[in-house]
Amino acid sequence: MIAFGPVPSRRLGRSLGINNIPPKSCSYSCVYCQVGPTAHTEIEQRTFYTPKAIVTAVEQHLRQVDARGEAVDYLTFVPDGEPTLDRHLAESIRGLKHLGIPIAVISNASLVWREDVRETLAMADWVSLKVDAIDDDLWRRVNQPHPSLDHAAILQGIRVFAQQFDGILASETMLVKGLNDDHAAATSLADFLPGMGEARHYLSLPIRPPAQPDVQIPDEVALTRFYQIVREKVSHLEIMAGYEGDTFGATGDSAADLLSITSVHPMRAQAVKTLLAKNGDDWSVVERLLREGQLRQTEYDGKTFFIRRLPRRTVVA
Repeated sequence: MIAFGPVPSRRLGRSLGINNIPPKSCSYSCVYCQVGPTAHTEIEQRTFYTPKAIVTAVEQHLRQVDARGEAVDYLTFVPDGEPTLDRHLAESIRGLKHLGIPIAVISNASLVWREDVRETLAMADWVSLKVDAIDDDLWRRVNQPHPSLDHAAILQGIRVFAQQFDGILASETMLVKGLNDDHAAATSLADFLPGMGEARHYLSLPIRPPAQPDVQIPDEVALTRFYQIVREKVSHLEIMAGYEGDTFGATGDSAADLLSITSVHPMRAQAVKTLLAKNGDDWSVVERLLREGQLRQTEYDGKTFFIRRLPRRTVVA
């Protein structure tokens, strides 16, 4: 499913997601990824869905959620992989402009060294770029990138994009306990981020089930120390540590809603119950999806999550 939500976003309010990359085409295989590990990283752009298919799916989904009184603050490209691997991303963004809703793209920044990718991202109203580590070795350990990627070129591409972009720019740093949450990682990040101008900066925590089971949330002392070091160098810094809430958008089809949202956004049990109630359904929908093998249940950090079982291979449509 291409369009899903809207989902509650700590940065974007009510975000209608656009899944323009089927699972799991990505240039990274981040240790904390909530979608799971990347079997084969890739960096060559290709066709996944046509721009017409994406625009049509978003228009149809908007009509459904609008009929139920659901508000949408952003149309957000936040797929099962890296959105800029889509060679038609620029056409899709252009095709959605007539809807009059701001467009966001959440990217891992791995292809921002390319001028054409920077031009595409500049078409959006809000762009988030991942900056999990500045040190090259640490970057490889956290993000497990495609072997041909050049970290120095990526960091320079971020700086160039920051100078050119006239929309809202954000950086996101996912902190993993014992990996990139120490003093050295904080200091190097604090030195880099001012080069992104007036960007908004966010420190995220792995609050959803990660790709690697040993990934843990940093403790309060490490998190506080990291925040204070970076905060000395940048004016806008937030920790995204709280739960974003249960106000997921409903279309009236609980099974479709659950499968589309959980393919990219694992949901807590309470959020699932809230969604079912909005659609007038009960827990039997979840039981059926579990029984059919379309949904799976997992425990993480003492909480129950539901995640869609993703196909083992990508089918291009």
